[in-house]
Amino acid sequence: MKNLILIGFMGVGKGTIAREIVRQSEYMAIDTDDMIESLENKKIKSIFADEGEVYFREIEKKVAKWLQKSVKNTIISTGGGFYKQKNLDKIGKVVLLDSSFDAIIERIKEHPNAEKKLQKRPLLSDMEKAKELYEQRRPEYLKVADIVVDVTDKSAEECAKEILRRIKK
Repeated sequence: MKNLILIGFMGVGKGTIAREIVRQSEYMAIDTDDMIESLENKKIKSIFADEGEVYFREIEKKVAKWLQKSVKNTIISTGGGFYKQKNLDKIGKVVLLDSSFDAIIERIKEHPNAEKKLQKRPLLSDMEKAKELYEQRRPEYLKVADIVVDVTDKSAEECAKEILRRIKK
């Protein structure tokens, strides 16, 4: 078993699908944003507000180096910009969870904690800018992905089954 790195736009369901893969397999799971919050003893939103995005991306780089050296047989759910790390291919197989921007926003809004989920993501505070970011990132996600899974209108269970089936090939 090799690490699986779940990438995709914020709110696409990386953490939810990672937990479902764990439930269906022998994998463990970690989340890069949770690791960064632990390292900094701050929420992502506060890191962005207090230190800025450049600082945040430096912490991501530090986490990526650690993952490469220290983590095996693990599902790694990542923040929306983590795909830019240069050593992704050395960390594991990259799985893009793909969906349209509108479907992602709809998915977040339908969540019981929708308000909290939107507040937690500083880059979603301006929907117009967020859509531009999505449109900029999507081709970049496709470029680094080993596997692309369309998650639109699928349950976490269905997505996890598809990912596990496709990595066995």
